[in-house]
Amino acid sequence: MSKNMKEIQFDTVSYDSWKEHAITALKGKPFESLFTKTIEGLTLEPLYTQEKLFEKLGEQLDKQVSTIRSLREDTTFKVAQQVYATSSEEFLHDLKESLARGNEVVTIDSRVVFDWDKETLQQLAQYFTEYSFKLTVQGPDDALLSVFDFVQHKEITGLVLSPIAVTVDFPNVRTIAADTLPFHNQGANAIQELALALALAAKYADEAQSFETFASKFFVTFGIDTQFFTEIAKLRAFKVLWKAFMSAYGVTEDFIVPTVAETSVRSYSKLDVYVNLLRGGNEALSGAIGGAEYFTVHPHDVLTKPTGQSVRIARNVSLILKEETHVMRVTDPAGGSYYVESLTADFVKEAWALFLTIQSKGGFDAFKASGELQAMLDETYQQRIKAIETRKTSLIGTNIYANPADELPTDTNPVFEDVLRLALPFETLRAAYVAAQPKIAILTYGELKDFKPRADFVAGVVNTVGVIASQSGALQTVEEAQAWLKQTDASYVVIAATNDNTEMLVPKLLEVKPAGMQLDVAGKFAQLADWQQAGLDDAVFAGQNIIEKLQTVLQGMKEVQQ
Repeated sequence: MSKNMKEIQFDTVSYDSWKEHAITALKGKPFESLFTKTIEGLTLEPLYTQEKLFEKLGEQLDKQVSTIRSLREDTTFKVAQQVYATSSEEFLHDLKESLARGNEVVTIDSRVVFDWDKETLQQLAQYFTEYSFKLTVQGPDDALLSVFDFVQHKEITGLVLSPIAVTVDFPNVRTIAADTLPFHNQGANAIQELALALALAAKYADEAQSFETFASKFFVTFGIDTQFFTEIAKLRAFKVLWKAFMSAYGVTEDFIVPTVAETSVRSYSKLDVYVNLLRGGNEALSGAIGGAEYFTVHPHDVLTKPTGQSVRIARNVSLILKEETHVMRVTDPAGGSYYVESLTADFVKEAWALFLTIQSKGGFDAFKASGELQAMLDETYQQRIKAIETRKTSLIGTNIYANPADELPTDTNPVFEDVLRLALPFETLRAAYVAAQPKIAILTYGELKDFKPRADFVAGVVNTVGVIASQSGALQTVEEAQAWLKQTDASYVVIAATNDNTEMLVPKLLEVKPAGMQLDVAGKFAQLADWQQAGLDDAVFAGQNIIEKLQTVLQGMKEVQQ
């Protein structure tokens, strides 16, 4: 049996043949319905083939792959788990334990609640001779930088990330960063992040005494979001862009630039926080496959206050990727993938074009000063928010499959309070609904199989703001529906029934609708405008902006109370 299986040959299927079968399976829907538009403006195809890839890239494919592989510092990544603590004693204890349990990089954000006193810095400096480090500071006057006063050996290696230029007099400590995290946290897409990384690189290269001096101190940072293949392609594309960037400066020697990445906090939510574990794991895997040299996994409760357990789980995500998935046994795990290679090439092309546009406007500083940078980020963020609010993009546990029993934490980690997270509109509105404690109900009419899909949809919508809607039960007659509507104490009611039953019910229910009650229908109806003139409020339906809808409902309740 096994021998016969090994001898089986499968016929090669052409793209055109596959397309023909796909069109048949679509049963009248256009083939273009299988294409997906990304937030970067790219169109993703339903199938990628070797033939299509060679047709698109030709000889550039080998150059792209070889460039990505030659510019990797290592075949694996360093675990850079951040240390969280509320006192210097706790910090030193947790740092020691973290390094003993698999952490490989001393990773510290200087924004802590305790003081960086001399004793703490002296003990911290001892670790720098054995481990590399990644420090996030707020400028040249940051107290954490005094740790270098106590370092005895010049051969230490590490990274210092600062929004303002800092000087650290150690040859192997990199202090010049194209930090794309602030842009990422304001909504930037992959192409924008790549272009801005190059624009920052150009700014610093032009300010340096020589390209070699600049490159020896340079590194790049990225936030890794939940779009799995997008993030893989983004990291790979940077290496191709960096090669082109060096060529533009006339540099023939390959300077390897460390790629420092971390899980995206903009995709994290305070609601159903354990889903952040899945997001973080997904993001870490794409970062590892994409070729990040340093990676930080943020704990699932990092938006509030990380615990020892959550930090340990986050660290173990990286350890499992390194030790158990075998992904790191391959130099370039995504190399040769028709889809990923095509997407990588698209990112390279579009990011380089945007980079040249920024340079033509005077470079990064001028682009920022003109307001064009902020306008670009604002536009992309609004696109993301609209996709979340209309459920075109899912944020599990927040805008879909929300658990109304979840309590929204009031604590906020100040380090991440300025991040424009995608969950913010739902968290804000949920807090308002929980405070108002409104009574919401669904009038279900007919047989269970007839009203259940719409009733479940409505229940899911109000669940996102922490409300459990009561249901009338399967009402069978108009008289029963009218009687229930007159006696319910719900201030907002949605009618869930078949189209025919809804069209029959609405005029009858409007005759007995209590004053001050908001009454909606579930679904889209051509008669909605006429019903609204007769006293119906609105409708709830798929594709609707549910934040705007629920804000309108809450405002209506407040107006009645006044």
